[in-house]
Amino acid sequence: MRTRRIRTRASATLLALALPLSLALTACGQEAKGGSRYKPPAGKGGTIGLAMPVKSSERWIADGKNMASQFKKAGYDTDLQYADDKVENQVAQIENMITKGHRLLVIAAVNGSALTDVLKQAHDAGIPVISYDRLILGTKNVDYYASFDNERVGRLQAQYLVDKLKLGKPDKDAGEAKSIELFAGDPDDNNTRYFWNGAMKVLKPYFDSGQLVVRSKQTRMNQATTLKWDGGTAQKRMDDLISKSYGERRVDAVLSPYDGISIGIISALKSAGYGSKSEPLPVITGQDAELASIKSINRGEQTQTVFKDTRKLAEQAVQMGDALLNKKKVKVNNTTDYNNGKKTVPAYLLDPVSIDRSNTQLLVDEGYFKAGQLK
Repeated sequence: MRTRRIRTRASATLLALALPLSLALTACGQEAKGGSRYKPPAGKGGTIGLAMPVKSSERWIADGKNMASQFKKAGYDTDLQYADDKVENQVAQIENMITKGHRLLVIAAVNGSALTDVLKQAHDAGIPVISYDRLILGTKNVDYYASFDNERVGRLQAQYLVDKLKLGKPDKDAGEAKSIELFAGDPDDNNTRYFWNGAMKVLKPYFDSGQLVVRSKQTRMNQATTLKWDGGTAQKRMDDLISKSYGERRVDAVLSPYDGISIGIISALKSAGYGSKSEPLPVITGQDAELASIKSINRGEQTQTVFKDTRKLAEQAVQMGDALLNKKKVKVNNTTDYNNGKKTVPAYLLDPVSIDRSNTQLLVDEGYFKAGQLK
């Protein structure tokens, strides 16, 4: 009997030791499979992960700095990372943010379709996600979207061209057709489609009436896209368009979706002899009100840009993130238009503003640039 008692006690002891280990292994198994989602407590504090696409654009540098500063004022630390426009870099950076237990991710995607797996990891870790400026596609694991009205950006660019070319009503004969060439942004950036669609809604009636003509016949978005939004790539394409489609004919206008692309286009046009009194540059649009392009506008080269105050966008993202982390109602103004293929993402959209030589002072008045910078 004594031996049996000893064995019974030993068995009980082993069971007591084994039970916590068994529970721990079970919990680990659930976590690995995403069986339970960790929900961090509400309140201030902790670190916000800011995943930005690239540092080669002054616009994205400003976005990152503005958000980092404003999240700090709101009571949070930040981890600001730039992906050098490489998907693999951004995925690794986001995985590291998840591993470190950041409370929120704000992501401007390099490629909106390439983050499905890593955002599933964020979801399983209980980390909410705000898609910043570029809508993240193909996943349910994005909570909110903060951006500008990107279709309106395209409409502003196209309407400026129509007005500057003094085109008549689309159903009226306005004489000799004006020539235009079309550029679009990076095919991996979901905003490219919104910019393009907005512009085409304005321009299509003029194509149909014959008042506008694309002499290169490159009228589809997939013919006009510019990989990585690269100015050098745009310059080479514009060189090719001029040499193959114009000869003695003149380019009257260029739809450009972004200032960096516009600078490349202008370089190609100057090389072809544009930019003199006898052969002025075409009407050329842009976007982001980058300093180099504002100076170009003031010199009479680039004609227009679209100003998107990234300080206000950063402020909006911070307000959304703070409300989300503190279990408060997140303010949105669009719940219908931004379907990413898996869900309609609730969004807050800001209004863009058209800028040309007549109102560059607005950028100084708004404190976006100092007067001396524009000289």
